[in-house]
Amino acid sequence: MENGEYSKELDMAVRVVHLACALCRRVQEGLLLVGNDLVKAKDDDSPVTIADWSVQAIVSWILSEYFGSQNVSIVAEEDVQTLSKPDSSSLLSAVVKTVNECLAEAPKYGLQSPARALKTSEILEAISRCNSTGGPTGRHWVLDPVDGTLGFVRGDQYAVALALIENGKVEVGVLGCPNYPLKKESFHYQYKAASPKLAQPCSDSLEKGCVIYAKRNCSGAWMQPLVHGSKKLEWPNSASLIQVSSIDDPALATFCEPVEKQNSNHSFTAGLAHSVGLRQQPLRVYSMVKYAAIARGDAEIFMKFARTGYREKIWDHAAGVIIVEAAGGVVTDAGGRPLDFSRGVYLEGLDRGIIVCSGPILHEKIIGAVYASWDSSSL
Repeated sequence: MENGEYSKELDMAVRVVHLACALCRRVQEGLLLVGNDLVKAKDDDSPVTIADWSVQAIVSWILSEYFGSQNVSIVAEEDVQTLSKPDSSSLLSAVVKTVNECLAEAPKYGLQSPARALKTSEILEAISRCNSTGGPTGRHWVLDPVDGTLGFVRGDQYAVALALIENGKVEVGVLGCPNYPLKKESFHYQYKAASPKLAQPCSDSLEKGCVIYAKRNCSGAWMQPLVHGSKKLEWPNSASLIQVSSIDDPALATFCEPVEKQNSNHSFTAGLAHSVGLRQQPLRVYSMVKYAAIARGDAEIFMKFARTGYREKIWDHAAGVIIVEAAGGVVTDAGGRPLDFSRGVYLEGLDRGIIVCSGPILHEKIIGAVYASWDSSSL
């Protein structure tokens, strides 16, 4: 897996996502203990935490140190506007502390620590450097530092997502899923939509957490458990090949959809599910963990139909798409076309919604149901 084109980029991406997952686990534990004092609301009212900024800072700093800042273009979700406000001094101090504590552990993951603790100005610069808008030419790293922040602050599912796009095509994708149960049964038990309770974290931290990755034109998608305690990362020796489910009967298939109703039309997906013959309750899951579930064979379908006016962003999909495809799955828009990552920050030209399936048989049935149902929907 480590040989050939983009091997250095994949190596670096896997290591830095492992490091970012360690940072997120530490911050999430703190949030659950002391509450949400260090959670801010963005302009769209979605939450952002010290983990979002801290992960963006360490990924930016490490990639720039390794590849040279002049060679690194990063498209990422967060900016420093909130951190730079006078009333955010305690938040900024927490980010600086978190970043430096995390970077001190970089050698555990085969990465270089800075010679000294980074100054506040250097950390703000690292975050600000992630200001690329992507596009059809050049090489761009695409980062969602904490995908599913709402799940993160609730102690639920979230992901660290890093992808490399070159000339409009996703070449490398890495998903860190710190709370993902390693047992399929645990995942299904926690996320049945009919369950009235918030999903409970795994009782044993050793039973959850993985990094999943893939490289275009390479053999399959791979998964590694997270590193726990004082152990060092052994990459790629500890990785195992994953693949999508072989289930193609809709009556036996499990489908995922977003938890949030603001950017996903649950009633339309419910109608589609019924018309295709899906019989199981949907798994409502935060973040790109849904892509991981398809790639790992824990679910067969992920559907997302956003409400009018919502625009899908590339960092919410790039890493997941290449991983699912490498594991043997199919990802298209609702018109059956591949997602286009060459047109900037947004997935422009998207036809109605996104359909992710474990195989072509289920995919074709859902595409057909979309065309049959669309005119009668209220999307």
